Amino acid sequence: MKLLPKFLLVAFLASAFVSCSDDDDAPAPPQGDPTIAEFVAENDDFSSLGAALEVAGLVGVLNGTDEYTVFAPNNTAFTAFLQANGFSSLGEVPVDLLTKVLLNHVVVGTNLSTDLTTGYISSLAVGSASASGLSLFINTENGVVINGGANNGGASVFESQVDILVSNGVIHAVENVIGLPDVTNQAIANPQFSTLVSALIAASTDQTNYVDILSGSESSPFTVFAPTNAAFDDLLSGLGASSLSDVAPATLATILEYHVIAGSNVRSSDLTTGLTAATLQGEELEFDLSNGAQVMDATEANANIAIVDVQTNNGVVHAIDKVLLPQVIVDVIDPTITGLAMMNDDLSSLFAALQLTGLDEVLNDRASQYTVFAPTNAAFDIFLNGSALGDLPVEVVTQVLLNHVLAGTVLSTDLETTYTNSLATFGGTENNLSFYINLDNGVRLNGVSSVTAPDNEAANGVVHIVDAVIGLPTVVTFATADPNFSSLVAALTDDGQEAQNYVETLSTPNGTAPAPFTVFAPINSAFDNLFAELGVEGIEDIDPATLTAALNTHVVAGFNVRSTDLTNGTVSTLGADLTVDATAGTLTDPNDRVSTIAVFDVQAANGVVHAIDTVLLPQL
Repeated sequence: MKLLPKFLLVAFLASAFVSCSDDDDAPAPPQGDPTIAEFVAENDDFSSLGAALEVAGLVGVLNGTDEYTVFAPNNTAFTAFLQANGFSSLGEVPVDLLTKVLLNHVVVGTNLSTDLTTGYISSLAVGSASASGLSLFINTENGVVINGGANNGGASVFESQVDILVSNGVIHAVENVIGLPDVTNQAIANPQFSTLVSALIAASTDQTNYVDILSGSESSPFTVFAPTNAAFDDLLSGLGASSLSDVAPATLATILEYHVIAGSNVRSSDLTTGLTAATLQGEELEFDLSNGAQVMDATEANANIAIVDVQTNNGVVHAIDKVLLPQVIVDVIDPTITGLAMMNDDLSSLFAALQLTGLDEVLNDRASQYTVFAPTNAAFDIFLNGSALGDLPVEVVTQVLLNHVLAGTVLSTDLETTYTNSLATFGGTENNLSFYINLDNGVRLNGVSSVTAPDNEAANGVVHIVDAVIGLPTVVTFATADPNFSSLVAALTDDGQEAQNYVETLSTPNGTAPAPFTVFAPINSAFDNLFAELGVEGIEDIDPATLTAALNTHVVAGFNVRSTDLTNGTVSTLGADLTVDATAGTLTDPNDRVSTIAVFDVQAANGVVHAIDTVLLPQL
């Protein structure tokens, strides 16, 4: 019989701890006040508690000078406890059990009601699984509720009977005896684990009830690595599922069992880097403490252990921020692109960015196909340059991410050296930004990023992992990325020429004057022809004023003139008016030099580029 991750239940509960130390600000009881034991003995409403303390030999403990906080059940609570457990009188309760139950109501230090916060606190009780104190879950969202209240083996504090100060601590009256919690109790008690509870129920059958199993002692103690609700949300998103009902119960059971180690109460002090442990599912977990406490599963994404050592009567729980997946599940699931990012530890920054922008839902759509060039965490670190992802405007991050996405599935064997379009757009238009792929030496993208791990196939496309974030391209980006423009780049950057400022000018962002630009960009053969015509060897032999005037004749400032905008007539550049023949796709300069537009509409974020086959010149 296999067990489920009831473990999950308790994990995150420890996220906030209730103070258990002496409170220097607590009002000191006046001299002569009774001790905890004396107050209980003198108060008729706690006579059953007083009798129980006598039987368990705890009167001396609560009668000394050490300070304690006691959640004190009244007589009605003890009567209900005896009836619920089949005891006709207090004398029938085994003394060792009674002692543990009573100590589970006692916490070290004076904790007033104002000191209590939602989270875990340790009682003096020691359960069956460990010599460490049992954890109590305190919920202060609506009063003070312990371990989920009376319906879950816990209790609620009477609002009218809190902060009863005595000489050695404080008493809070409760309406139920607090039982010894197991993993299931703690899962139900904490709303952070509502999805886990639902998963335990959904995975159970008539033969295997996971809630019951994780409540019992068979195969205990258990060590449970418990994913939070957020971790389950990420899993469902990665699987393209809208709810747990979309996951087969058998699959869910396998996943849950992978979070449970049976027969061992493994506390944080027992974990070491490289330690492995077999799970109820059968496969092993491995631990890595080199970069914080992490659990390694069959995916490439480790889970961080956020909270440790939530101790229950039948095991210990550690909260984790990811649902762990065994190899048997990894082999059969068909994750979306979002799922691949979620499961790859080196793409966690990308996954965070997708969630920030809402593009995780877009790339989770199984009805559409996409190709994603996915930057690694190191690539994001360089791109952010010390800033946090949240420091950037969401709309900017959205466009940058979309500039890594192509429509359709394009495997590495389908890639060609050419221009294509990403899903990013120019300004507020529907014009997609161009995307230059160069296969001359590996796969180079826009001249700034290379593919390092191609063809990671997903249910809705393919992911190629890249070594740099591909920023929004300027017109200069394409000039420098495309080797067909190497002579143009040399002209733009020619040392000693006024033209050397062109690179800076043409790199200005969209919307910054005088952007956007329309650049008619001569290809290398156009410059070769110009050199022959002028009788020179290269750019360096051209008169600076002539070079500057020539470059100006190829740039229209303030307009993003696409092919659909070209009509027969005149277009004014920074250097001269050109005559356009839209039908023939040609430009004529003042010297009657005719240039044919070879490539249209290479769209950048700050303008558009059209490749031409002749260098244009102003009036000579």
